[in-house]
Amino acid sequence: MSLSLEYDPGLPLRICEDRLAFEYGHDVFGPEPEMRRLDTIRASLWDPQCDGPDPVYGIAMDVGRVQDRAVLQERFLLFATLVYASGRLGTELVRSQGHVHTVAPHSGWSPPEIFEIWSGAAIVYAQERAEDNPGHCIAVTARAGDKVVVPPGWAHCVINADPEHRMSLGAWCDRQYGFDYTGVRAHRGLAWFPIFTDSGDIKWHSNPNYSPSLLEQRKARAYPELGLDSTQSLYRQFLDNPDSVMFVPEPQRAADIWPAFIP
Repeated sequence: MSLSLEYDPGLPLRICEDRLAFEYGHDVFGPEPEMRRLDTIRASLWDPQCDGPDPVYGIAMDVGRVQDRAVLQERFLLFATLVYASGRLGTELVRSQGHVHTVAPHSGWSPPEIFEIWSGAAIVYAQERAEDNPGHCIAVTARAGDKVVVPPGWAHCVINADPEHRMSLGAWCDRQYGFDYTGVRAHRGLAWFPIFTDSGDIKWHSNPNYSPSLLEQRKARAYPELGLDSTQSLYRQFLDNPDSVMFVPEPQRAADIWPAFIP
């Protein structure tokens, strides 16, 4: 059995009821999802010895309509789909480990990424650097239909903000994607940890392995400076105007925007 999404992603997809995966509809290609196990992210958690859902989330890289496969490959675009488990990782919210994108050989840039929430509630956390001084630290709260852009070179993770429900999302990525965990692992995580309190609130704890920093919490916003349409799904925008998302594999298109860009 499968479950419908709260937001139409522009592709015929449904969440599998019994696993962290999507059921692909007619003329949609995609791989079996990779399951991210709890043991692979423990070292970056607030409590590395915690219990929690395992797997933590499922991710399928390279999903799309069969008739779009060639143009996606030509443009170095890759669409990813993810489903996050409900529950908690000890007292921490369910989340990914956190990483920086490696430099894509075809562009010479660490690519940006666009996330779109399809069901549940999410927080996209991003920090400017994975160094001792993390720079700007931003936590963006997003719900079904919201989009969040992480700029080039920023360390980031995605968090399920509601322990009672699974969360799903899609993302435009660079086809020559790669994940660099070096800085995050060297600091035993990102600069801030999302802790779920007994009262049902989220309290952020700073990571003492970084220099002191401030956390700015925001709601998801539109990105007119990048040409994104907040009223359309990310995949539908690609179908209507492929250039609208080409700043992902070709970040130089927005080279004048990135220096002052905040998610």
